[in-house]
Amino acid sequence: MIDILYIVIFLIGIGYLIQYRLNIKKAAEMSHDALFPKRQTDFQHILIPTEWKEMEPLSKNTKTYQYVKWGTFFALVLLFILLIMVLATDWLKSSFISSAYLFFILISAVKHKSCFYVLADGIILDGRYYSTQQIQSYKTEKIIRWHELYGYSTRVDNGYKLSVKVKGTLIFTTKYVVIENQEQVNKIQSLFDEQGIAKVA
Repeated sequence: MIDILYIVIFLIGIGYLIQYRLNIKKAAEMSHDALFPKRQTDFQHILIPTEWKEMEPLSKNTKTYQYVKWGTFFALVLLFILLIMVLATDWLKSSFISSAYLFFILISAVKHKSCFYVLADGIILDGRYYSTQQIQSYKTEKIIRWHELYGYSTRVDNGYKLSVKVKGTLIFTTKYVVIENQEQVNKIQSLFDEQGIAKVA
């Protein structure tokens, strides 16, 4: 029974890594046609959640993209080796939780930095392309005192939280970035309006 669980976890991990790698590759190719951001100043005023650092361009030549490219390969190799060890020996079977945890560490270790692009027919968010049909709505909030993001960074304070509700595989999820100034928010809203993406209050 435990062997079956390992195989299921392994297959889910393989599927996730391959899909993630394909999403990043597609996003990197499409980012060149982005309507926003285009200028260096645009990138500087888009802050990525949790680390609150400026967004870096998504390109196949960047270090982060190469990390995902080769990291995926090595993660798949390590997952395969770990699966063989689990199935062929009793070394990890005695501690299912610990060995399963290793699977998830390997899977989550390969991740590209978040990014945000507006295209003519959709967006790129967190390294994945979403067509206009996959975007249900968007929302902008001024980050002032008592806002959930206020206080995380001086650059975040008084900026704008741009949330986008997108459809993944089965459900809608909300993702966001922080835009530092109103001018860029207005530009994004104008591009969204052209695509017919609804804004919610």
